Amino acid sequence: MKLRIQPRSIAFRLIVAVLAVELVSSILVVVLSFGYERHIHFRAFGVMLHGHADSILGAVQDADDPGDNVMLDQADLHVPPEDIYEVWDQDGHLLGRSSNWQGAGPAAPTHPFGDFSEAKIDGRHYGILRIQGTRTVDPGEPGGGKVHKVTILYGSSTSHVWHSIRETVEFYAAGSLFLLLVTGPLIAWLLHRGLLPLRQLAALASQVSVDSWQLSPPSSARTTPELAPLTQALESVLQRLERSFLKQRAFVSDAAHELKTAVAVQKSSLQLLNMKRRSAQEYQAGLERCLADSLRLEELVASMLTLARAESATSAPGPPPTANLAACIRQAVAQLESVAALRNVHVSLIEPAEGTDAPILVPMAPDDGTLLVSNLLLNALQHSPTASTVELHFSREAQTAVLVIQDHGEGIAAEALPNVFDRFYRGDPSRTRNTGGTGLGLAIAKAIVTKAGGSINIASQPDPNLPGQGTTVTLRLPIDEDEITRPTFSTP
Repeated sequence: MKLRIQPRSIAFRLIVAVLAVELVSSILVVVLSFGYERHIHFRAFGVMLHGHADSILGAVQDADDPGDNVMLDQADLHVPPEDIYEVWDQDGHLLGRSSNWQGAGPAAPTHPFGDFSEAKIDGRHYGILRIQGTRTVDPGEPGGGKVHKVTILYGSSTSHVWHSIRETVEFYAAGSLFLLLVTGPLIAWLLHRGLLPLRQLAALASQVSVDSWQLSPPSSARTTPELAPLTQALESVLQRLERSFLKQRAFVSDAAHELKTAVAVQKSSLQLLNMKRRSAQEYQAGLERCLADSLRLEELVASMLTLARAESATSAPGPPPTANLAACIRQAVAQLESVAALRNVHVSLIEPAEGTDAPILVPMAPDDGTLLVSNLLLNALQHSPTASTVELHFSREAQTAVLVIQDHGEGIAAEALPNVFDRFYRGDPSRTRNTGGTGLGLAIAKAIVTKAGGSINIASQPDPNLPGQGTTVTLRLPIDEDEITRPTFSTP
């Protein structure tokens, strides 16, 4: 199978990174091997120089002269012919030197190099060792004989040493280069095989569309530790997207149906007026019906826009808004006083111990807070019988504001409870579009609460034998922790 590695792909970057690490490692190995081999070879070279210099020191013997001097016996001297040497006594007299060297004197100008020194002689590099020794003439005489100090300079060419070092380093360098050439394609192949689950997952994910949300990741993607979180995240995201898409599709369908019905009602009213000549009173009554239909259509569109704004994740620049929930509750109760009076329902607000004047700030715009409480209270009023009471219990629990709205109406059937927050849902079939609302009030309330990070729950257990059990709505909103330092926004 032909490998195709894109220059900007993760595989390409990993291959380059691994090969770069291998290259640096190879260079370090070559450098370290050079240093090690140099140390080992020149240490052996120094030992060799010491051995040959000691053999020359052993060739220094008594001279057959009255002065008890010493001499260098070169007859029994066995050293390599290409090596150089010379021997001096303590008085600076030359005792002997090799035939291939002109000599440097007792204090040869050399460069230190470990135990020996390095010098260039006749275009060749030599390692020269300088040692001092003693020879005793006639040690059996009184006084222990005469002691002579001698200086020996012994040198040998370092070319063969450098040659050995170079061969060893070249072997390491060639081996490292061979490993790079072999491991490069091998690493590319292994990475290609290792990333196969990721490519399979990407291929399956590319097949997801608005008509097919199913994603069946391969087992290799689920069992690979690095891919398992990604696989789970993709499945979770697709499930949420599918629910959101289906919900949006249902909303568009329901909205279109609601708008079509409202437009059809308005159209029928106009057609009815146009069928024949009518009196001024009939035209006026027909126009009033058209105006009422237009108002219902306007209310529906306004509710849809409100829901869209409440569900929007975007917010205005600047610090997030906060609302005094106590003030929002009071304003909602005041706005619906006329509705409660027309239905002959009493609204009872039970305040917290510190009173509603104490600001309890929640993370939402003041208008949203008032709209939230108004929708919940209006829903309770519409389902409350005459001469009943709707109770609002407002309290604070630690960092949570709690509002409980309880009515004593007919309640909500158990099978309808899971759907009460759905858009355009009407649990009571008897509540038509003319007598009921738009079916968006609780959906708007749910969107506002969710955006604020709170929760809303509706409990109802209607019992024919126990009328008046009603419905209880429990609203919990987080209290802004910076409520003391941040300004309070509330509507009067």
